[in-house]
Amino acid sequence: MKKKEPADLTQVKTYPIVSRDNKVNVREHFARAFPPNLSFGDFFSRLPNLLGAENLRQVAEDILSARDQGKPVVMALGGHVIKCGLQPIIKQLIEEDVITAVAMNGAAAIHDFEVSLIGATSEDVGAVLHSGDFGFAEETGSGMNRALKKGSEENIGFGEAIGRWIIDHAHPFEDFSLLAACAANEVPATVHVAIGTDIIHQHPLADGSVTGEMTFRDFRLLVSLVGELGGGGVWLNVGSAVLLPEVFLKALSIARNLGKSLDDFTTADFDMIRHYRPLQNVVKRPTSCRGRGYSITGHHEINIPLLAAAILDRLHGEKRTRP
Repeated sequence: MKKKEPADLTQVKTYPIVSRDNKVNVREHFARAFPPNLSFGDFFSRLPNLLGAENLRQVAEDILSARDQGKPVVMALGGHVIKCGLQPIIKQLIEEDVITAVAMNGAAAIHDFEVSLIGATSEDVGAVLHSGDFGFAEETGSGMNRALKKGSEENIGFGEAIGRWIIDHAHPFEDFSLLAACAANEVPATVHVAIGTDIIHQHPLADGSVTGEMTFRDFRLLVSLVGELGGGGVWLNVGSAVLLPEVFLKALSIARNLGKSLDDFTTADFDMIRHYRPLQNVVKRPTSCRGRGYSITGHHEINIPLLAAAILDRLHGEKRTRP
């Protein structure tokens, strides 16, 4: 077999670098240095026009555009978002007519309820699991199951029932509850649960028929909300890896089956790592015909305040410049 010789690089052809197309250039994409005493708006505008920063900026722009057009901006939340203490910021977005509806999984609703009641949440599971005490806080189980029973009789849904209960029973930390804020501002709040996944299903007052009926009412309400996303609405999936992306996909499918036009809307997934279902069921599949989907990867306690500050800075700036 003939011995292979090393390639002769002297015959390689090159070209002038100025003739090359580049993905990044200093004029359009690079960050700008921070001056002293800069405002948040200055800070945000000086981030690079690349990757995550560019995506975050575009999501903020699409949310502001939806608000201007009167289109829905729905924020779907997993439990960890509530445990990160973001309720005051999200509540401000509700009160500023930025977030027009909230969807939660069962864990988020439980954390929200507990925070409103005692100003704290998130028990140490490992410390109490082996003793048989995990998830058996009396006030959480009895309060939420009674609220659901009352809401069932009043023909309202899961989220509204919990929000109204918090208000009607004057929970000491009501101001930190998103569900209460939604009820007070007449903003739709839906809660989507799977039986057996939440600690309130362990309580003696748990009633599967009530829980199922209440979350099904909320699912039907969500279908109506999703049906209005077309033409500029925004769906934000924040910290739910499985349940809410699946619920969103089914609600979207029903809305289209019922004849709703659902082209040209924005979806964004915010999470600490990227997961299969949010990527497929939120970012890619729903917007594959016409729309925009974004993945913003990072900690909720950083990215959601950044997003909110960018939106509120623009809103307040516009108010200040009006004659």
